[in-house]
Amino acid sequence: MKPKARILIVDDERGVRSSLVGVLKDEGYSADAVNDGEACLEAIGRQPYDVVLLDVWLPGMDGLATLAEIRKRSMPANVVMISGHGTIETAVKATKLGAFDFLEKPLSYEKTLVVIKNALTQKNLEEENLALREEIDQKYVMIGESIPMKALRQQIAFAAPTNARVLIYGENGTGKELVAHLLHWHSLRKDRRLVEVNCAAIPEDLIESELFGHIKGAFTGATLDKAGKFEMADGGTLFLDEVGDMSLKTQAKVLRALEEQRFEPLGSNRELRVDVRVIAATNKNLEVEIDKGYFRDDLYYRLNVIPFEVPPLRDRKEDIPLLAAYFLDDFSNKYAIKRKRLADSALGRLTDYSWPGNVRELKNLIERLIIMTAASRIDGYDLPDYIVGAEVPDGRAAADARSLQGAREVFERNFILHKLHECRGNISKVAEILHIERSSLYKKMKAYGIPYSRKDFETETSAE
Repeated sequence: MKPKARILIVDDERGVRSSLVGVLKDEGYSADAVNDGEACLEAIGRQPYDVVLLDVWLPGMDGLATLAEIRKRSMPANVVMISGHGTIETAVKATKLGAFDFLEKPLSYEKTLVVIKNALTQKNLEEENLALREEIDQKYVMIGESIPMKALRQQIAFAAPTNARVLIYGENGTGKELVAHLLHWHSLRKDRRLVEVNCAAIPEDLIESELFGHIKGAFTGATLDKAGKFEMADGGTLFLDEVGDMSLKTQAKVLRALEEQRFEPLGSNRELRVDVRVIAATNKNLEVEIDKGYFRDDLYYRLNVIPFEVPPLRDRKEDIPLLAAYFLDDFSNKYAIKRKRLADSALGRLTDYSWPGNVRELKNLIERLIIMTAASRIDGYDLPDYIVGAEVPDGRAAADARSLQGAREVFERNFILHKLHECRGNISKVAEILHIERSSLYKKMKAYGIPYSRKDFETETSAE
């Protein structure tokens, strides 16, 4: 059940206090009353109030001074000022100090209830916006303490408050979209929209309409006017993801829009002016694309005002344990599953793996492990074969399949790995299945660089 809204009345007239408390309680509110500014501050300090009805004329500290102190202490209540001698000057001063509204005596209870309702609605909206902001901050968090990530965070801190265009380079899955969001959320445009366009996902014949909009009848199927992404991002930020996949024809129009901050929707003769900050991202080397004739050099120079490089995960392996722990917590909370932990054997495999899919691949794997692993501990044998057998500790390939002997070794190594997974790392069971001694199995594992040791499975074998 939702708690009652708490209202505090601050007035030096006993009759006003008594009647307001009665009316508000009849309306289902929780109401308290005090007679001066000092008592008001003391009451708010003891417990939070949603709305304060504050008289301007009070003994001692007057209402305006009390209002100023409430705002100075960052108390969350919305304050409605009351005065029997209201002037425009007083109302303006109260508004500048942060008052929500101004009521004149004698009070109309009907009007007072409407103002209180509006103040509560405003407070709820502010709280929802704050919660949304916190949710966004949690969603777009940059994990990593490696030198490349510290440098990237510093670059974002420097570039975000400006209107300079940023071009973000990086492989797929490195987090280019995350960087774009952080640039926006720490910019002066954070209260306006961040509009995203994936240039690689939109067909060439539709991307101009997507970017610049169109009017009804501009082309077959255009049955209604449609606003484009540039117009939607007016006052905010436009994120052009995979900008290297944009056609040359569209590049020319984007260049003009960037230079002049104006454009014409398809089929229209009317120009629209906008104020848009553009952030672009690509997984391609645009200088190579320029040499091939696939990308305009003038657009490249327009976009590449501040270049950012998002490092691949293989170049910041010290961040893998931090990322894995973050995703473990995140998905455990999302699916209401008791948090699992990574055994050292599993964490070692994750750190050794090269991660061609970068952070996105790690995130997807952790999500799968959270859902599919029954035990509270995720061990090395819970990981997919391609990760377990991806690296060999001594740095050489497990077997060279270019000869018959090499092919035999590849098969034997993969077969042992498969049985280890099947038996969840139980060395005794694998040796029994293979009809060999445990000592012989250990020798083969060592020879093939299979990343398991007797210590990893002491618990399993001793429990037999």
